[in-house]
Amino acid sequence: MAKSTKEDVVRACLDQDVRFLHLQFSDILGMIKNITVPVSQLDRILENGLWFDGSSIHGFARVSESDMFLFPDLDTFAVIPWQNGAHQTGRLICDVFAPDGTEFMGSPRSVLKAALRDASEMGYGLQVGPELEFFLFDTDERGMPVANAMHDQAGYFDASTDRAVLVRQEMSAALEAFGIEVQAEHHESAPSQHEIDFRYDHALASADAALTFKYVLKAIAQEQGLYATFMPKPIAGIAGSGMHVHQNLTSLATGANVFSDPADRYGLSQLAKHYLAGQLRHARAMSVVLAPLVNSYKRLVPGFEAPVYVSWARINRSSLIRIPKARTPASARLELRFPDPACNPYLAFAVMLQCGLDGIRNELPLGEPSERNLFESDVARAGLEVLPGSLKEAIDAACEDEVVQRALGPHIWERYIDAKLQEWDNYRLSVSQWELDRYLAVY
Repeated sequence: MAKSTKEDVVRACLDQDVRFLHLQFSDILGMIKNITVPVSQLDRILENGLWFDGSSIHGFARVSESDMFLFPDLDTFAVIPWQNGAHQTGRLICDVFAPDGTEFMGSPRSVLKAALRDASEMGYGLQVGPELEFFLFDTDERGMPVANAMHDQAGYFDASTDRAVLVRQEMSAALEAFGIEVQAEHHESAPSQHEIDFRYDHALASADAALTFKYVLKAIAQEQGLYATFMPKPIAGIAGSGMHVHQNLTSLATGANVFSDPADRYGLSQLAKHYLAGQLRHARAMSVVLAPLVNSYKRLVPGFEAPVYVSWARINRSSLIRIPKARTPASARLELRFPDPACNPYLAFAVMLQCGLDGIRNELPLGEPSERNLFESDVARAGLEVLPGSLKEAIDAACEDEVVQRALGPHIWERYIDAKLQEWDNYRLSVSQWELDRYLAVY
């Protein structure tokens, strides 16, 4: 239920002298799309929505069915802190509707809302906490990132005196302006790699926050002469960037965390174990959404912290799903460790939820945990499935998984897989610098 009203948004625009509004939504690949209107149009848009041509948006609609309308979610209003003065600008994330008023199921936000409705019919809500890692690179005279142009040699949690410390603080302040509650920020394990964590929340709010997070960090980095990239593996030989996702279900009747059972060795209820088993069963097929790029599979290799083997554990960080120790029943949760920050958060959370619910519906059994380091022990990883080794392998796995296909819905499934097949073919047919260096002068 919306907490903000039309009057709240109109009053905030007047009080803060907002002159323009960015109406934002996501395409199927997770790119923010933006239509800017003068604030004088706010009343009309809140009443009637804003028409736009959906055929111009990747994966949305064909020319013959292009008319669509944006309707703002009032709870997402924020004033953009770096666009002030005469150009003071507000932001609203929008839902997408067809001309007949029906929700457009080609919008990723609609797909997540549909998954949440399915969970609601079973009596559950989904809470999510994504942890997005990113790199900061120096830029050239055109503001484009310079490959491998790392600005520090710091490591995990290092108290660096590099300018990125101040940049992270600027980023945190900007996120707070969007209503995103920052809980911690720190240097990550690789040079020039960072993480800023924000508050665990309802899945839709967390997906909105994750989309906003990337938008804000890129803008602040650009102001500071840097480039923030969420590419999963921008530099060979060092750790890539992940998006670990903490998750639990709550009871809509009581608000209690239904994943919690303090009497269990792992603090998990039987329902949580079924949910976990569902995600393990569909992990290979989920990969095409959670690790969506050709480049994603250069991160998902042994030896760089990212998980590869389909397994679960508490203390073993090489497992696909980790069970953090719950300090209270309310904090019982799962941590899915293989998604990366290039994914579309709406689609990612929808697929994760539907695969977990499939485990609950079918009471899937959960195998034994894998507490030994899977990268160092042949015995420990014996019999375990392995994540796809390439985008094509992930596509093939998804094409055999009806749960993942239903989670995306027929509209997005068709267009998403078509886009991923095109990406794979473009990669497969390209000639890399590595190939030229290795073969040209030899053969």
